[in-house]
Parts: sequence; C-alpha cells; structure tokens
Amino acid sequence: MTTPAKLKGPPTAAEQPSWVSCTNCRSLVYGKRYKRLLNVCPECGTHARLDAPARIAQLFDEGSVVPLDVPETQINPLDFVDQRPYAERLTQARHKTGQQDAVLAVRGRIENRPLTAAVMDFRFFGGSLGVAAGEAVTTAAETALRDRTPLLLVTASGGARMQEGALSLMQMAKTSNALAELDEAGLLTVTLVTDPTYGGVAASFATLSDVVVAEPGARMGFAGPRVIEQTIRQKLPEGFQTAEFLRDHGLVDGVWERSELRPKLARLLAVADTPGPEWGGGESDPVVRDSQLLDQLPAWDCVQLAREAERPTTLEHIGYWLDGFVELTGDRAGEECAAIVGGIGRLDDLPVMVIGHQKGHTTAELVRRNFGMPSPAGYRKAARLMRLAAKLRLPVVTLIDTPGAYPGITAEETGQSGAIAENLRLMGSLPVPVVAVVTGEGGSGGALALGVADRVLICANATYSVISPEGCAAILWKNATEAAVAADELALDAASLLRLGVVDGVIPEPEGGGHTDTTTMSDAVRRAVVVALRELRSAPDVEGSTVSPVPARRRRFRSFGLAET
Repeated sequence: MTTPAKLKGPPTAAEQPSWVSCTNCRSLVYGKRYKRLLNVCPECGTHARLDAPARIAQLFDEGSVVPLDVPETQINPLDFVDQRPYAERLTQARHKTGQQDAVLAVRGRIENRPLTAAVMDFRFFGGSLGVAAGEAVTTAAETALRDRTPLLLVTASGGARMQEGALSLMQMAKTSNALAELDEAGLLTVTLVTDPTYGGVAASFATLSDVVVAEPGARMGFAGPRVIEQTIRQKLPEGFQTAEFLRDHGLVDGVWERSELRPKLARLLAVADTPGPEWGGGESDPVVRDSQLLDQLPAWDCVQLAREAERPTTLEHIGYWLDGFVELTGDRAGEECAAIVGGIGRLDDLPVMVIGHQKGHTTAELVRRNFGMPSPAGYRKAARLMRLAAKLRLPVVTLIDTPGAYPGITAEETGQSGAIAENLRLMGSLPVPVVAVVTGEGGSGGALALGVADRVLICANATYSVISPEGCAAILWKNATEAAVAADELALDAASLLRLGVVDGVIPEPEGGGHTDTTTMSDAVRRAVVVALRELRSAPDVEGSTVSPVPARRRRFRSFGLAET
C-alpha cells in the first residue's frame, strides 16, 4: 500500500494573495472576497480550476476527511523516454504537488452524510489516467462498495497517460467495471465534471455515474476541439463541449454553480434515508373509488377543463409537495426534451423519483415545452430515471398531462414508437412501487408511456383516451366539429374510466376545476399519492423487497378487456 497523501487545505491567510486576477476577464478581485466566493469571479462568473486538496476542502465537512490506502502500482512500466525520462517527470510532479499521482481517494461527509470520493488533480500530468490514477479511482469505488456509501467522482483530465501505453488504456475498463459493481449493489454514484475532462476519463467512469453534473463552463468530450477541427476541417460552434452545451444536448443532468454543490450533493445523498413502515400513517385518503359517488360532467366539458391553461403543472406539483428536489435532465444520448421533467425529492421524508409531462402557462413556456408533447428523447430520459429509481429502490410517481407524443418528422426519425414501447415494457418490470396520476390530458400512447403503474389515479376533470376527440371525429365522423359527440362516445372522463377499471380512483378537484384553487388541487394529489404509496410499501409482496411487485402490476393490465365471468 502507498502511504495516504496528506491533504493540504486551502491557502492560509498569509498564503492568500491580496488581489487575484481572473484568468478570463482579467478583473482584479480582493483575495479574501475571492476565497469567500469559492474562487469564482464576481464579474464574469468564471470558475477557476481547483486542485484536489482545495476541492475536497470546499466540498467536505471540516475534519471529516480520511485518505484511503491505495495499493502500489508499477512505476514507469515502459521505461518511457521522450525529451526527458518519464521517471524524472514523475518525480518532479510528485515533488511539485505533494501527491503520489493525479487522484486523491478519500472518505468523508457532506452535510454529515457519508460518502467516498475520488478527486482528480489537473496539476499532476494534466490529470492523465495512468495506472496509479486508475487504481485510486477503483480503490475508492471498492471502498464505497464495502462501506455501502455513495461514490463521488470529481473529474479533471486531459485523457490517458501516453507514457504508460496500453496499461493506461486498460484503466478505462478497470474503472468502468468497478462502477458496474456499484450499480449491481444499488449504490448511488455521482460525477462532478470540472474543467477540463477529456479522453479516456470522459469515455469511462466520468460518464457512467447515475448523476452527472458539471460546473459552469467546464468542458468535456472524447476528443479535444483542436483535434476535431483538424480532422473534420470545420469550425466548431460557439460553446462546443462546454457544460451548457452538454446540458442542452442531454449529456449531463445539470450545470451547478460552485456555491450549490454542497447542498445539492447532500440532497442526493439523502436518498439512503428511508422512513419506516409507519410512513404516511396520518394522511387521509381523498380518492373516490365508487363511480356512483361522482358528479359526472359532460365529457366535452371535462376535455375543456383538462386543457385549462392554468391547471397546475408537474413542476408546480413538485414544488408544492416535494422537499429537496433535484431535477435530472437529458437522455444521455445527445438530446434533452423539456416536455418531460423528472428528478429525486422527498415526499413527506420518503425519497421518491417523480417524472411527469410539463406544459406551461404562457405561450413562451408552452412553445419551449412543446405543449407537453414529448419527443423520443423525453421518453428515453424518463426511462433512464426509472432505471435509476429501480437501482436505488426509490418509489416512482408519474404525473400525466399531454395531448400525446409529438407527431413530427424528427420524432419518427429518432424512434418515437420504439421509445414509447420501451417505456411500456420497462414500467411493467420495475421492481419498486409505481403510482401514476393523470392530472390533465391523458393523450394516447404518449400518456400510457408514463402510465403502467400499480395504482393509476385520475383527477376529477382530467381525461384519458386512445385519441383526441377531434382526431376521432375527423376519422370516424369525417367532421372534426363532432368532437363533443366523439368525446362522449370515447368515455374519456374520470367517472367512465373508473367504471371501466382503467383507473383505480378519482381525486376530487375544487369547484370549477383545479385551476381555480391550485393549492387545494395539488394538496389533494399529494395526499392521494402518499396513501397509495403507503399501501404499496406495506403490502406483503413489497415490504423488505423480498418479492417483486411486478406480477401484480402485470396482472392488472392483463385483465383489461376480458369478459366478466
């Protein structure tokens, strides 16, 4: 074992320069103020690079950090010499940084929540991934597995360490396998991408975490921009490979300011805090389960109320009844779809994954969210979050409000049908409790892609249908003006759906519709979800996760359409 590195903290008052010049805008910032701002320029917002000890000091609770023992690795395995011997360069880097290599592996706490971390240091050979760095990352992962703690990876790397040849290349597989073991064990992994993160690190452990976030302006990619431009002979777009570019292309879950890192990481770490079986015991159930007790409006009136622009959206429901919500974005395949939102939060102290369609109220919001009509990327994002929920044993709550999946050319080109089909299969197989609530429009397969659940509830003035009334009227009546007649024939209102058994219960709305009192409406949805999850968590086939809830969920959908005996 190598001797654990002694962590050097941030500069002392004597070491802190009186004035600091921003590397980007060249503004002068008083040294003590710069330190208070966590080395972020107050003028342009540039996040200065931090070495590993400084990063650890900023993120972890003071006095909680313990370096890990990392096994010894080969030194200069190739006897590599370029303009100078590699062994000489290595000695110099160790002397300059006071570290054995480019990664510090530690255990500690963030807001008193335990975790293990591997933190890269760009000062050491550009954070390149050699055998010692790969061993440190792997040791951190194996320690997290042994201690049953989440793993945090802070990346800063130019890529592989060429002086170690193929042994450096093998670290990509070695570290990736270590993360696979954490996946199999159901342990949370988080990557914080800092500037820069390239090559073998980006193409291995950095992008395999459950949650990947980046600091503003941080760059990440497989090949650097200079190499790409020289290869394709084209000028790259502005902001290419920056954190913001990665977020907009669905490749990271978010761009977090340095001041947000500790509290947001602590929220994620809280997924391990699961309340006991008594959870939700004091909540009253607002759900109506007998259709005869419902005041049934004409179906076309329900359609108009379901489409009312001021009905609370998914994000408004989340804001009302979730604590510590962390939104997760992107399908990790090159796209982000704003028509579906999701993330982790605490519902009355129970960690849950909430996913829902998102419309908006203003024209600008509706356009940006594509009027709540998801693209294939939206359903792939939802599938990614559902798989994460299954791994972490988090109940899933879906909120449905969409006219349907987006029927555009690009959606067909990128596999709309397959994305919806995959969600149907995935939701039927999730080993955790699933509750779905139709809060507005439940349009066709675009709605059902979030609707394969143990409990399916619907708000009193919401709708759920195989097609829109207008579409049905245009096809069958040859006249779209017969939409009201079609709505009645489709039996898309809550009372009819309850009689058919398509939904398990109806959540009452305020008089005049949920848009007239959004607080009351959202609270009713919250209570209904809590009661449903309370029942599912206490069911014999879910408690202790000894038996999967999947068979009962599949039986529920298997029975639809069978003749009564």
